[in-house]
Amino acid sequence: MSPTPTTAGSLVRGGDEVLLGFARALRAAGVPVTQDRTHGYLEAVAAIGLDDREATRWAGRATLCASPDDLERHDRVFEEWFCPDLAAPGGPARRSRRTPAVSLLADTADDGPTTAEETDDDPLRVAASATEILRHRDVASLDPRERARLAALFAALPVAPPVRQAARRTPRRHGDVDASRTLRASLRRMGEPARIHRRRRAVRPRRVVLLIDVSGSMAGYADALLRLAHRFVAAGDRAPVEVFSVGTRLTHLTRPLRLRDPDRAIAAAGAAVPDWSGGTRLGETLKAFLDRWGRRGMARGAVVVIFSDGWERGDASLLGEQVAGLRRLAHRVIWVNPHRGKPGYAPVQQGIAAVLPHVDSFLAGHSLATFAELAEEVRRA
Repeated sequence: MSPTPTTAGSLVRGGDEVLLGFARALRAAGVPVTQDRTHGYLEAVAAIGLDDREATRWAGRATLCASPDDLERHDRVFEEWFCPDLAAPGGPARRSRRTPAVSLLADTADDGPTTAEETDDDPLRVAASATEILRHRDVASLDPRERARLAALFAALPVAPPVRQAARRTPRRHGDVDASRTLRASLRRMGEPARIHRRRRAVRPRRVVLLIDVSGSMAGYADALLRLAHRFVAAGDRAPVEVFSVGTRLTHLTRPLRLRDPDRAIAAAGAAVPDWSGGTRLGETLKAFLDRWGRRGMARGAVVVIFSDGWERGDASLLGEQVAGLRRLAHRVIWVNPHRGKPGYAPVQQGIAAVLPHVDSFLAGHSLATFAELAEEVRRA
């Protein structure tokens, strides 16, 4: 028996983060999900109950999709978000029509056994808790199954480009008085008072440059960092986003990461990197970036994010000099270390000690939650 609207509504409110996350993932996939449609989706799920997977699917198709072209995207994101085992290659083609509501979300992991009583009382809360735990797990410690579930969660990661003020001013309702337009409007009225026109500076997206360390010490984080870079590239249709891998060589990865499918993009980027899990010569590769790309305009006024643990085999003083030169060109330099924020960590490596005086932010980067914090830092840069 389906729960009453009141009971179902309480369940939806208890797990609204998961349902709203699905709506954001759908928006990231290209479906124009508005706030009104999201509100209608929550009401529809509250009305039909949470124990019928197909009914929940059709509720999303009816409330969140605006055209027939959106239906295929909706079904794909639904499988990846709520049923990652079904979306994975080799998984069962389809489950039974009626499944427990907890199966609408990623399978629980590392939570211990879940009793039937807990599942019946608040199924969405149980699954939401598992998803939240996965968001804070160190990505280097995940098994293949958990990595597949985490890859589906990347679709909901909110990524927006930073903006800068342009020299050109455009008409706005609020802002400085546009004297020339106001005067022309008054002359058209034969000198009679006219509406005061105003203008403000326009904004343009600011360039984002991602430099990802793919050396052996960063091997456990490379896949997640490339998925994060793919999210930045996919969300940067109107903003220039450039991605490079650094290790013993510098490799430009923007073109392979422009593929729409994340798995194909990661595979193409991995095939393009010749020094995967090799050594670390950050100073030399950063110098190559500055000489070939940075000083020619790519780094000027950009937000540059460097993902590395700072284990430098070369000259640490050279690394510090290159980061200092990069800081003089860029708008902001952000260093992301996967060990930052972990218990007992201290920035004592020679590479980290050399670059810390020249970076604007030193952030953690070991989990999906820290990636979300980084995306917000980049947006506010």
